[in-house]
Amino acid sequence: MPRVALVTYDPRPEPSHDRDLPVLLDALRAAGAEADAVFWDDAEVDWGGYDLALIRSTWDYSWRVAEFVAWAERCAKATRLANPAEVVRWNTDKRYLGELAAAGVPTVPTRYLAPGDAVDLPDDREYVVKPASGAGARYAARYTPEQHGTAVRQLARMHEEGLTAMVQPYMKGIDAGGERALLFFGGRFLHASRKRAVLAPGTAFDAAKVAHPGLEPWTATPAELAVAERALAAVPDAPELLYARVDLVDGDDAQPWVMELELVEPNLFLDLHPRSLALVVAAILRAAQGPGATSAHP
Repeated sequence: MPRVALVTYDPRPEPSHDRDLPVLLDALRAAGAEADAVFWDDAEVDWGGYDLALIRSTWDYSWRVAEFVAWAERCAKATRLANPAEVVRWNTDKRYLGELAAAGVPTVPTRYLAPGDAVDLPDDREYVVKPASGAGARYAARYTPEQHGTAVRQLARMHEEGLTAMVQPYMKGIDAGGERALLFFGGRFLHASRKRAVLAPGTAFDAAKVAHPGLEPWTATPAELAVAERALAAVPDAPELLYARVDLVDGDDAQPWVMELELVEPNLFLDLHPRSLALVVAAILRAAQGPGATSAHP
């Protein structure tokens, strides 16, 4: 009987927003596995007692990136970790977008401003400022050139906290076409979802935001699948991706571009796609039984 740890975080005093977690726990147990939900930073957990540690909703990691990556490396020495620790390290820093672009993957253009860098913001179009290590639109905001002073204050706040900022053009295609999330699991494309734009004009960077507004099922187009496959093929040293979510928006050429590549703790949106549950459970059980059957590359 395989033992599987579904790795999450302690959201107290708030309730958990991970809708996938109880569904996966019940389904894995019904399939004969011993499955537990465990906090990644619980010092009492014996990771070596599990056949697989599956990162699911470690949604506080962006506040504690170095600590989280160090945990992933320790956990990977004790048991099989999905996704692998080297992938976690690579994907927790959105400088990977530059690597995807260099590999020829259509990607939202991105510049990085580390603490101490000169401030250089667009003066000819709307743009977005957000942290290079972030999740759930934390510290993200949308600006016009006329809001330069406000954006500079955001950068100053981020740099004071030691955060590297990303500056991207605001992709207007998202207002009409939304953002599409293509999920791959266990070596195959599983399903796609679409959400509306997250960043409304005038919303402060430190305001709470709805991470997935207007979420709905989506039928991925051949062009979207092709870009997603190119992005996954460009991930370095990742032969054993168990899961991957590729988030796409329409670029200036009206073709899909990569907004983000989610390889650490993506929502699976199983409530929108209940038929995917059996395939996800089967892939998790295969991964728990040993290496060689966990690739998320198409």
